[in-house]
Amino acid sequence: MNNPLINPGLGTFFWMLVSFGVLVFILGKWGWPMLLKALNKREKAIADSLNAAEKAREEMRQLTAHNEDLLREAKIQRDELLRNARLTSDKIIEDARIKATEEADRIVENARESINYEKLKAMHDLKNQIASLSIDIAEKLMKAELSDKQKADGIIHRELDEIHLN
Repeated sequence: MNNPLINPGLGTFFWMLVSFGVLVFILGKWGWPMLLKALNKREKAIADSLNAAEKAREEMRQLTAHNEDLLREAKIQRDELLRNARLTSDKIIEDARIKATEEADRIVENARESINYEKLKAMHDLKNQIASLSIDIAEKLMKAELSDKQKADGIIHRELDEIHLN
């Protein structure tokens, strides 16, 4: 068991210790700072990426909230537009119904006036015809009655007496 790697001698141990010290010195002077600088740079990059991801997540949350607000506002505007359209439609229908009723009433009134006018005209014509027939009949009766002189004088005196009494 005299293996020099397992049981090194004092000289080997010294040179190994010196070699290790030189290695630690070189690494401490130039290696570790570069390694620590790279690690710090990587750590900073990771932290920046995490911060950027958090900012992006916050922006996404704000955009989502903003989009939800816009969507809610759009729905409210849509509902308001639909309500206004319904109200306008109802108003137009009501106005048309009122105009139609007024037009129908006007037409009925014109028809009534026309009927009354025609009725009065017919009554007037009828009265004129009756008056004309009555005059013709009275004239014929008077001729028949007044053909006799005594009868005619009696009728004239009787009519005069009645006129004085009234």
